Amino acid sequence: MACGAGGQAAAAAPAVRFHIEPKATSEALLDVALQANVTLIGAAACAGYSQERFVAAMTVEQALDRLLPASASCTWRMIAPDTIEIVPISRAALRPAAPVTVSEVLVTTTKRVRDPRQLAVAVTAVRGLDLQAAGASDAADSGAHLGMLSTNLGPGRDKLLLRGLSDGAYTGRARSTVATYLDDIPLNYNAPDPDLRLSDVDRVEIARGPQGALYGAGFLSGVYRIVSNKPDLSGPTAEARVTGAVTEDGAPSGAIEGYINSPIWGDGIGIRLSAYDEVEGGYLDDVRLHWNNANRTQREGARLTMSVEPDTDWTFLLTGATQHLRSDDTQYTTAGMGLRRDNRIAEPHVNDITLGTAKLKRSWGWGELTSSTGVVRHSYGSLYDATAAQDMFTAFADTSAYTEQTDATMLVEDLYLTSRGGGRFQWLVGVYGSSTTEHSPSAFLAQHVNLPSVPVYSDDRRDWIDELAAYGEVSYELIPGWTLALGGRAFSIHTRTKSHVESEVFQPRDLDRSATYQNFSPKVSLQHQFAGGALAYAVYSEGYRAGGFNSGGPEPLPAANETYAPDRLRNYELGLKLQALDRRLSFNSAVFYDLWNNIQTDQYRPSGIPFTTNAGDARILGVETELGYRSPGGLSVELNGRYTQTRTFNPNPNFLSLLIDGLPNAPPFSGGALVSYQRPVVGDWQMRLAGETVYVGRSRVTFDTQFPEMGGYVRAKLMLELRRRGIGAQLFVTNPTNAFDDTFAFGNQFNPTLTPQVTPQRPRTFGLTLFAAY
Repeated sequence: MACGAGGQAAAAAPAVRFHIEPKATSEALLDVALQANVTLIGAAACAGYSQERFVAAMTVEQALDRLLPASASCTWRMIAPDTIEIVPISRAALRPAAPVTVSEVLVTTTKRVRDPRQLAVAVTAVRGLDLQAAGASDAADSGAHLGMLSTNLGPGRDKLLLRGLSDGAYTGRARSTVATYLDDIPLNYNAPDPDLRLSDVDRVEIARGPQGALYGAGFLSGVYRIVSNKPDLSGPTAEARVTGAVTEDGAPSGAIEGYINSPIWGDGIGIRLSAYDEVEGGYLDDVRLHWNNANRTQREGARLTMSVEPDTDWTFLLTGATQHLRSDDTQYTTAGMGLRRDNRIAEPHVNDITLGTAKLKRSWGWGELTSSTGVVRHSYGSLYDATAAQDMFTAFADTSAYTEQTDATMLVEDLYLTSRGGGRFQWLVGVYGSSTTEHSPSAFLAQHVNLPSVPVYSDDRRDWIDELAAYGEVSYELIPGWTLALGGRAFSIHTRTKSHVESEVFQPRDLDRSATYQNFSPKVSLQHQFAGGALAYAVYSEGYRAGGFNSGGPEPLPAANETYAPDRLRNYELGLKLQALDRRLSFNSAVFYDLWNNIQTDQYRPSGIPFTTNAGDARILGVETELGYRSPGGLSVELNGRYTQTRTFNPNPNFLSLLIDGLPNAPPFSGGALVSYQRPVVGDWQMRLAGETVYVGRSRVTFDTQFPEMGGYVRAKLMLELRRRGIGAQLFVTNPTNAFDDTFAFGNQFNPTLTPQVTPQRPRTFGLTLFAAY
């Protein structure tokens, strides 16, 4: 890795004729980047004034060394081809003076390091430091930053939602509309979001709209990407954070997390280890079971990364990560019971994920080759109180439970080659392969007092899903400021399903079917970069999900519902990205129109057994906007909002003859706000006050009109932080008004009488976090 202040020498680079005048150091650095046609981030980390004046031909490395001698308070490093990061000499002091806007965070959503202001993609990127400063520990906590919604079935059970492109609240066989990535490896196919804790992350990126050309056609609404911190080879660093919290009418919560980073062989090899252990105290009481605060959740995990950089042309990254999440009970109640519930048995859930990845990068003067290889093991399962539906399965039971478990193993290889430099013609080509195996047994258990549970129904199901794809993208600057990009992904997905069903009521049966789906997902964009830096763009893109097979149930489904067909989404989008007031004000907005044909959806039969079907078609018209402002006086404001109008039509008569007028779990309006103010108090201590809120509008939980509306609630959080360099404390309160709102009108599918179920917010919670870093 090239770096300044006497670091490892950079590879030979072409000379540029620079003309630099004395000015503020940060401004001089930006002049170097502009004249060299490279991307530079973190210039604000260098305070002071540069007296350097030079008009000469030299490499960009030589120019940076002149501006940042060894005595400077900051240094530079080349973090990617044509991308330079400016960092303070003291890494422990690297803390946000005020939350930065999205335009100051580089992203790799397009598989190349780019400034999001220059991309014809609706991108949100938030630094890990800013998420940490706001106390956001996972996707659900980050709504004010990311503008992403999720269902609220419980930790490790939820679906992530973007742009109102929701196929329903339930998770089953249909591929997730939002892809969850850790660095360069996908974590889910059709599983619920693993709910990874955002511990020791560099940034989080959200790319909205179909990303089929680069990430896979099945992810119709976008990509949620967690980018972890990599080993810092410039020196050892470490941090520890401890949190304690108390919830009104609930059990206490706590968390401990931290990381250790160290070079282990000069500036060529380094490791970084991070770990965490978190307990969320319960707040719901199971009155029949005489169990208070039943819905306790524990989440623990660790990640180890080794970086090997023998020279500036080669980079190797090896990563191993794991997380274990267990909830002792679900978090829904029956309407009218407040924070109590009346279940006959507890409903625990577990979601464990383990992965290992290897990433290789090789750079030449003309291009860069990247290979990302990974193996992901994902195990998750739930137990439900199924007593209300037991008469459909057996005539002899006191109580009944339904258990489902999935063990999935996914092997992934993504290999791509990209152009380098800032020329008019840019290109990327790649190949992708994945192989997923799933074993997902389920059973209905009849329970008798003082006797073992007896399975009266079971489905032993196995799935194999193999995907091969070739993809690419080319862009060309037609005339100054106007760039046309063409891309696409040709893919083949082969699926096979085997199932053996046994039932006390019906005859055993077997299923063994397979199918292959081949298609092409195109992407076309035209963008115009204005002289002042503003960007306008138009995009057409597509998404496509393969079909599959249903199994299970005490009796077979009708022939028309034994399979579900592929669905396709066509996206038309116009976007605008602006900056003003010396880059202190940023505005990003996109208008999109989507046609979604043959929507796949996971649903439940009257017996409570899941199946997947096609609901019908939908039209979605929406607008989303982000606004960020930073004042010189320490005030920072971030706003995001979206309005979507969805209309369903052409219902599938084999599913429902009448659909709700819109998509389930897709509120017409939602938005978030984060306001913070920072100022010095005593000596070099800094104080930061922050408040955030998220509004989620009303929607329905399913396509069926007989289910009631839910939502229309506000989540809020207040925070006070004091810090001095790498040490400090945060005081926070969540749900300060102690609101009781229905965040999710579903909890248990074994509910034949459709008794209203509600999921309240966690009651008002007070907490304290202490942290120290060096």
